Amino acid sequence: MKATAKAHPIQGLVKYHGMRDTERRMPYHDSISVCTAPSHTKTTVEFRSDADEDIYVIGGEEVEGRGAERIQAVVDRVRELAGYDHRVRLESENSFPSNIGFGSSASGFAAAAMALAEAAGLDMTRPEISTIARRGSASAARAVTGAVSHLYSGMNDTDCRSERIETDLEDDLRIVAAHVPAYKETEQAHAEAADSHMFQARMAHIHAQIDDMRDALYDADFDAAFELAEHDSLSLAATTMTGPAGWVYWQPRTIAIFNAVRKLRNEEDVPVYFSTDTGASVYINTTEEHVDRVEEVVADCGVETDVWGVGGPAEVLDESEALF
Repeated sequence: MKATAKAHPIQGLVKYHGMRDTERRMPYHDSISVCTAPSHTKTTVEFRSDADEDIYVIGGEEVEGRGAERIQAVVDRVRELAGYDHRVRLESENSFPSNIGFGSSASGFAAAAMALAEAAGLDMTRPEISTIARRGSASAARAVTGAVSHLYSGMNDTDCRSERIETDLEDDLRIVAAHVPAYKETEQAHAEAADSHMFQARMAHIHAQIDDMRDALYDADFDAAFELAEHDSLSLAATTMTGPAGWVYWQPRTIAIFNAVRKLRNEEDVPVYFSTDTGASVYINTTEEHVDRVEEVVADCGVETDVWGVGGPAEVLDESEALF
């Protein structure tokens, strides 16, 4: 009744924004993302029949408040499916900075769902486990199925689940991760999404954006896929900035990176595109041939960088890798 799992965080390519069902975290529309590696979250869970309460620890610190409530939603769903009433101990750690826009909630809840399902002895496919992870974070559903994945919208677990998209772009894609530390509050952005006057405009075009992204991925058309991802980042920001809170999460160095990427693309003909989720940090998508030049230019903007590739699906690890 103990298991350890690992999952990779995600970069949103066509991002979801806002939820029709906040309890089960079912978004208004479909979304597509790519997992980033070697960045990952590792999580160990254990069901304990002799314990009186659940204990959740992330990065060595016990989780309380809203964070614990979100973990509880995932744990309770597994207990419901397994018919358990045992208490749970969960410990998790990230190999990368959290809460600066690099998808740590996606990898965190994906690893938790994978480990919990294994510890509870549930015989489930990854798309099925994605419906469990989604209760903590909708993005986590895509981190369960890994690589390039598509989360379908819907109002039940049969429809609202993630499936992997096979594409030849995975092998050549390199992602320069530009760290721009700035606290973000993603839940607030989702909660007020529909209150922006730009939200309906986003909803009007997002379905075609999904179709175009899938076609670009099938065709392994790098420029088409990541130009779409860049455009979607701007669309998402327009919606968050015009909500009730007027939330602007980009920082001066974020804009500097945007300008540097466009200069590389326009003046040196480098295949390179920027992308952001709800945070100030930036993903810069390019190819293996050009990644060194891209990282050099981005680092000159005064930020810390990592170079990532594409990460696979969430996986159960050997018991020797347990955190406790």
